[in-house]
Amino acid sequence: MHRLFNGFYWVVKGIRVYALVGESGTGKSFRAKLVAQKYGIDLLIDDGLLIREHRILAGHSAKKEKTFLAAVKVALFDDKAHRDEVARKLQSERFKGILILGTSIKMVNKIADRLQLPQPSKIIKIEEIATQAEIEKAIRSRKIEGKHVIPVPSIEIKRNYPSIFYDAIKVFLKRGTPVPIVGSPKIYEKAVVRPEYSKRGRVMISEAALTQMVIHCVKEFNGEIAIKKIVVKCDGQGYRLVITIDVPYGTQLSGNIQELQRYTIDNIERYTGILIEEVNIIIDKISES
Repeated sequence: MHRLFNGFYWVVKGIRVYALVGESGTGKSFRAKLVAQKYGIDLLIDDGLLIREHRILAGHSAKKEKTFLAAVKVALFDDKAHRDEVARKLQSERFKGILILGTSIKMVNKIADRLQLPQPSKIIKIEEIATQAEIEKAIRSRKIEGKHVIPVPSIEIKRNYPSIFYDAIKVFLKRGTPVPIVGSPKIYEKAVVRPEYSKRGRVMISEAALTQMVIHCVKEFNGEIAIKKIVVKCDGQGYRLVITIDVPYGTQLSGNIQELQRYTIDNIERYTGILIEEVNIIIDKISES
């Protein structure tokens, strides 16, 4: 009820939420100002930070985290104190539009929910504002050099996160870009950083480890459910799981199996920080108790 009230509160105030979605390293932060200028957006939510024009208003950067998984949790505002700080700042700011950056629609929806904002009414995909060549160049820079962009001037990053500052770039937004510019062309400075976790290498979760987590979740939920097969797929935006099971005769399939889906998703996301896009459960057989 509280979240419903907050969503209604922002709608009454005429606040519109936008989302910029694309896989990690495709150049979302680099082009966030372009999107903001086109749609008259006042605020950005990017990797744990609340940003207005040239200033960081609240939050802390996921780029400062020492591990990739910890960075994901920061970007998702997993910590209550972190999300409460940003939510309070949003309440005190005057704005009409806010842009949330994320790797998937599920991610931006989760961020909006945690910050007590309405779900995005307009979703912009990175492919709509960048060419394939530009996206591939950004991905190469991320993978080979470990470079990330934070859409604020270098002075902000030097002051708040000097240990990860790498360089500064100036971007001249002009007419003829994939997203038309409103008003006069502008020059924006962006900070280039090398996150703590990129200096140490990435810590990933293997399919085998995820499979073990699924087995544990199912056993904890109902020890009588037998797992026949688990398939783990990752498309760069999140993980998709297919679980084939046998269930004992008498199990209420409609309610219990949906609860098992939610239980598995909630627990894996809580303990790892990764996003589970969907869990598909296939009931192969109804077995004797």
